[in-house]
Amino acid sequence: MVKDILKDLEKKMKASTEHFRKELGMLRTGRANMAIFEEIKISYYGVPTPVNQVATLKVPEPTLIVVQPYDPGLLETLDKAIRGSEFGFNPLNDGKVLRVPIPPLDEERRREIAKRIGRMLEDEKTALRNMRRETKEFIEELEKEKEISEDDKFQGIEQLQKLVDETTAKVEELA
Repeated sequence: MVKDILKDLEKKMKASTEHFRKELGMLRTGRANMAIFEEIKISYYGVPTPVNQVATLKVPEPTLIVVQPYDPGLLETLDKAIRGSEFGFNPLNDGKVLRVPIPPLDEERRREIAKRIGRMLEDEKTALRNMRRETKEFIEELEKEKEISEDDKFQGIEQLQKLVDETTAKVEELA
């Protein structure tokens, strides 16, 4: 019974770690990264749609992303959405495609990214601690209701702590 609980927790922690990895991938670091365009949305037939779903994205150079919309009529909308995003891009419109140069990082932006990563790491650790607390309370509740023995409870809590420590180390390594 405790093993099943820990397996479920492990799945949740893996999903949480994967989400953290994706969040880190969306940070603008001075190199072309198409994951950034998952966050930029346009109104496409009244539905907020990510840019990467209405256009082909290519990275011909490490500091350039080419955005070619499937529908040429979306070019102006894409241009406005990319300019208005929090990333501070200034796309060049040639009538068929948008060329989005990725500006190099300055010291201020590097510090800002480092702070943001620190906040993201702390949020992820908090989520892991909350998962640990909920699981520990559940295991203790099972022992109170005599569904598991006291030894099973202590072994389960020990395995729980080991799992949390391993996952925390992975998350810190990613950050």
